[in-house]
Amino acid sequence: MTTEKTPDKLLNIGPKSYAWLKQVGIRTPEDLKRLGALEVFMKVKKAGFRPSLNLLYALAGAEQDRHWNTLSADEKNALVVEVSARDDAIKQAKKMITPARDVTPPRDATDEAEAMPSETSMFDEGSGDAG
Repeated sequence: MTTEKTPDKLLNIGPKSYAWLKQVGIRTPEDLKRLGALEVFMKVKKAGFRPSLNLLYALAGAEQDRHWNTLSADEKNALVVEVSARDDAIKQAKKMITPARDVTPPRDATDEAEAMPSETSMFDEGSGDAG
């Protein structure tokens, strides 16, 4: 049995993380390098998954063709700061979104009265002669 790395295998990425990546369109190292580790990590989060920082480090290492354990503390801290900044920007943007509201103009009470048929009808307007 050979453990040779296949060309489309992402370094540092296990089966669960790879399943997440596939669901957001990342299947090859080229896909990862095209978008970058931070953008891919944010796509995974946006898709509703709850990735840990280990995935972020794994993606950053894979992007650079190195094991994630070789990332320095400064590199890891820079990644975390950038993800936090992006999360904060997303939260701020969501606060600025105005919820949908009813734009139908309110009806005036007089408009409703005019629109309603009269309560009296031609049968009610008799002289009282019930013949």
